[in-house]
Order: sequence, then structure tokens, then C-alpha cells
Amino acid sequence: MADEIMKMYPEDVMMHILTRIQVKSLLRLKCVSKTWCALINSSTFIHIHLNRTTTTKDELILFKRSIKEEPNKYQSTMSFLFDVDEQIDHEPIFPDLDVPYLTTTFACMFHRLLGPCNGLIVLTDSEFIVLFNPTTRNYRLLEPNTYICPFGFYQDNSGVGFGFDWIVNNYKVISVSEIIGDPPFYDFHFRKWKVDVYDLITDSWRDLDNINQQMPKMHWYACSEVFYKGAIHWIGTDDAIFVVLCFDLSSEIFRSILMPDCCDYFDGKCYGLVLLNESLTLVCYPDPGNDPQPGKESTDVWLMNEYGINKTWVKKYSIRAHPIESPLVIWRDHVLYLQSQCGVLISGDLHSEEVKEYNYLQGFPRSLRIAVYKESLTPIPNRSELE
Repeated sequence: MADEIMKMYPEDVMMHILTRIQVKSLLRLKCVSKTWCALINSSTFIHIHLNRTTTTKDELILFKRSIKEEPNKYQSTMSFLFDVDEQIDHEPIFPDLDVPYLTTTFACMFHRLLGPCNGLIVLTDSEFIVLFNPTTRNYRLLEPNTYICPFGFYQDNSGVGFGFDWIVNNYKVISVSEIIGDPPFYDFHFRKWKVDVYDLITDSWRDLDNINQQMPKMHWYACSEVFYKGAIHWIGTDDAIFVVLCFDLSSEIFRSILMPDCCDYFDGKCYGLVLLNESLTLVCYPDPGNDPQPGKESTDVWLMNEYGINKTWVKKYSIRAHPIESPLVIWRDHVLYLQSQCGVLISGDLHSEEVKEYNYLQGFPRSLRIAVYKESLTPIPNRSELE
């Protein structure tokens, strides 16, 4: 029956029809016939489906948190949430997923959720990196980096990033670390940057040569990495001056973008990177390590009108929320999600400045992560397919 329907219409017409169907239904249709399965699995259909016209109504919220189960054990869970009239519905649209491999100790506060990029995300801690398609539930534990730090030194993981190199049609994971003298050999002046690149095509890591050892030092925040315009961006400092450190995935070269002039190393602020109106955006918020001053502190949102030109930073919004731990993401260009210092999800409307708490969406403090996601059929090749 299915094959007879396929014969009734040209293939391009069938593709156009199928792209309008939800992925959950497409995955079921793959079981109807070999012809439909081959069509839906084809690279042409996956590309058309990925680039189909969508709206914010098609977006999901990926919400990752860690929940304390035992005195020294934490389970990382991912929820798939949808909105109802601009409100997050507390009922997930899919069952929650337990995140595999990541650490289950209090170090869960350092987990990272990178992406999405073409429907794929990366989940990582200081040891494991998992490439994951939340739509199809396919995932792969990436090969570990086999580098062994020399005796008398230790490796400090500074930054990690994930993105897609459009030139060679390849996904890459970037790991940036510092090699530092270990006590009693510790020497503050002896630091060496190390940059490693994982290529999905080769399923291997390689060490980048000729790294500028004077490049800015990275700062880790829960919202300090974003992939935009073919480059990964992090928060960094260069001689006590905050900058946005960029790594172009195609040229594999670092560069820096200056922050707004008012951003000062000693201003008592922390910084996050997000996207707003498809532009690179900086979120400046009070340092959670300082004593809170309710009513006197604000979280400011700066948008870069012309990418790469620091003079085009414009302060777009300012909201006053309860003491927060960090921003997480901006959704639908006006809802800023944050996490409180006690691990509760908060939203701030950038237009009305209305602040809401979602007490039913909470986790271990500092463990909350969010990504705005659209369903995708992007495959994750297994190792046998790469050989």
C-alpha cells in the first residue's frame, strides 16, 4: 500500500509532504515500507527536512538538571518541555531521559550542554563527551583524548566547544586547556595552552600547532559558550580586559572581540553569551559570589548589531531579578531564562520585565542547563560507518 502511494506522486512531491510531518511520525513511517525508510533516511531528505521553514511554535526546550539521589550521588536528567501561551508547561512532551556517562558527583555543576547544531548537541564533563540527537535518541560516546600530561604538570581544562565546519562538511569538538606546573614545581609564569580538535569524519583527536601562548584566558560560566557564524565563542580576559574569544572552525584560528566599554574586570559582574534576534548577545549579571543587593542590581542584555565590530554593542534590555547564579538562554527573542542560586529555573520577560519562578523545575544548584531545540533527523554515524 505504501509503495503504491509512492508511485502515485513524484519523489520531490512526496518529500515536500513528508517534511511537514512531525519527526515522531516520520520515525514510525520508516517501518511502513523499505521504500519510505530509504527515502526518509536519504541525505537529501534529511537536508530538506533540516532546512524546512519553521516557526518558534516548532521549538522545544531541552532542560538538563542534576538531582540528588543519595548523599554523594546525583542523577543527570534531560526533560523535553513545550510552552502553553508563553508559559513552560510542566508536563514534558516526552518521558525524561537519564543522561549517560556523565559524572554523578557534586561535579555535576560543571556539566556542559553545547549546541544544538543541526539538531545535534554535545553533553560533557571533564572526562566524557557524548554526541546526542535528542529527536532520534541516538548518541555516541566520543573517543577519549589519549594525551597524558608529563610528570610534574597537570592539565587544567579551560573551555570546550562544538560546531559544524561548513567548508569540509564536518562536525568538530574543540578542547582548550592549560598545562601548568604541579606543586611543588608550580610556577605561575609557566603556562602552556593546548588546543585539541576532534573530527567526526576521522573519529579522532589531533593537537593544533602554533597556538598563540599569549591568547586570552578563558572564564567558565554556565552560559559562556556559543556557536555562531562558523565560530565558537567564549568569555575570556586579556590583561584584565574582558573579551569574547573566537575560534573559527574552518581556518582553526583564534581571534578576539572587545566587549562594551563599560564591561570592566573589577565591576562585580559576570558574563554570558547567547543569541538574540540572530545576533551575538552578551548578558551581564551580578557576580553570585558577592553579597546581593536586592533592588539595586540589574541583569543587562547587550546586542552586537554588526558582528565583529565592538563599537556596535548596544544595551537593549535591563531587568531586575532575584539573586541569580547565571543566565541560561534567550527564547523567542524576549524570554531570558536564568537559574537561581538555589537551583530553581527563572524566566524574565525582556519586554515587560516580569519575572517568574518555576519551582517545579529545579535541580542541584548550578546544575541547570537549557537549549532551544528544533527536531532533526541528522544522523550520528557509528564507528563502522566511518571506517
